[in-house]
Amino acid sequence: MRVGRFGAALAAAGALTLGLAACGGGSGGGGDTGAKTDRATSVVDKVKNTKRIVVGTKWDQPGLGLNTGGGEPQGFDVDVAKYVVKEISGDPNVQIEWKESASSNREPFLANGTVDIIFATYSITEERKAKVTFGGPYIVAHQDTMVRGDAAEIAKATDLAGKRICQAAGSNSYKRITDPPPDGKLDLDAKLVGASNYSECVSKLSGNNLDAVTTDDLILAGFAAQGGNYKILGDPFTDEKYGVGLKKGDTKTCEAVNKAITKMYSDGTAKQIFDKWFGKAKGLTAPTAAPQFETCA
Repeated sequence: MRVGRFGAALAAAGALTLGLAACGGGSGGGGDTGAKTDRATSVVDKVKNTKRIVVGTKWDQPGLGLNTGGGEPQGFDVDVAKYVVKEISGDPNVQIEWKESASSNREPFLANGTVDIIFATYSITEERKAKVTFGGPYIVAHQDTMVRGDAAEIAKATDLAGKRICQAAGSNSYKRITDPPPDGKLDLDAKLVGASNYSECVSKLSGNNLDAVTTDDLILAGFAAQGGNYKILGDPFTDEKYGVGLKKGDTKTCEAVNKAITKMYSDGTAKQIFDKWFGKAKGLTAPTAAPQFETCA
């Protein structure tokens, strides 16, 4: 209402009384009401009306979300995003703008409207649920560990005590190693080596600047498939529920997303996408049914 009054006052060149009267007379269809409606519009309503959506994904994770320049990103998360967006929009030709969303900026991007929705190896945690509404999960990964191929002294996750592990900005994976329950799993005295993302983690592993990269098995499988002298231990110790990130409170879109994910599994598309990106990875099996969803409330 204050915005409408200010605009009316300017139009009346300082005639405050007339400005206030104009505001009252236009309350049924003025710009102020429209602004409130826009702010309240869910992503599913927005995309149905505009046929456009901004999707956040990783751009540095092979097999999940990778963009090497020139065109859209490629990977499992990207293909899942395309399917879900087309389902919730009801338009196979919906226009998707892809936005790189690193682990460190996912919550701010949703809160400030930089992106409408995020598919970016976004593990659902209680801490994140306080800031984000999550659809899904659309798949459950498991934290594992990748080391250099000649690292005989590290055969299981508990061997990481005293070793140098990567601490990727914005990721909680390292906490599963170093912290006690409930936040952590192993409570080991490992040495943290900082990195801006998991691409840098793998580069540091290759350069012998750290001893292990520990995070979701799907992330590790994507990097291992790129080549290099690496091995994945095959010693998973967590469940990582990959959720679809939405602005806090957007339950309408959350429910539409869950409906789309259910269809993606029932029509066989989920298995096709999984096999496309991870079918050659040892120890990974395509899920046959949608995971149990989180509540949208």
